[in-house]
Amino acid sequence: MIDNLINKNEIKYLVVHCSDTDDSQDIGALEIHKMHLEFGWDGIGYHKIISRNGDIEDGRPEYWVGAHARGFNKISLGVCLIGKTNFTKKQFISLEKLLQTWKKKYPKTEIIGHYIISDTKKTCPNFDVHKWCKMKRLT
Repeated sequence: MIDNLINKNEIKYLVVHCSDTDDSQDIGALEIHKMHLEFGWDGIGYHKIISRNGDIEDGRPEYWVGAHARGFNKISLGVCLIGKTNFTKKQFISLEKLLQTWKKKYPKTEIIGHYIISDTKKTCPNFDVHKWCKMKRLT
C-alpha cells in the first residue's frame, strides 16, 4: 500500500488532461471512474475532474498515486477537463483556480499538458498549456 502513496515533497508536475469525449457529452467523475475500472485500473486515475459547467469534482485523493501519466504518476497530480476541444469559460476559470491552489501547496511544480510527457501521439488536452499558463501568470 505504501507504494500507492505520493510523497508531496516529490511532486514535480501538475498535469492537465482532457477526457477526449465529445464536447456535448456532460459526464463527471463517476463516469470517468467507471470507465477507468473497465480499463482494469483501481478506479479514477485523475485527482480532479472539471465538468462542463466548471464544477471541480474529486477523483483520487492527492496522497494516492494517480493513473494519468505513465512514468510520471508518482511525481505528479492530474486534472481532467471534460470534453475534447471546446472547453467552456467556466472550465478555464475553475482550472485556473485549481492550479493556483495546487501551486501554493506545491510551489516547486511545473504545470504541463499531458502531451508533453505522453509516449503516444495524443495531443491531450488539445491546447497549449504552457502558453495558457503564461497568459494567466501561473508559471
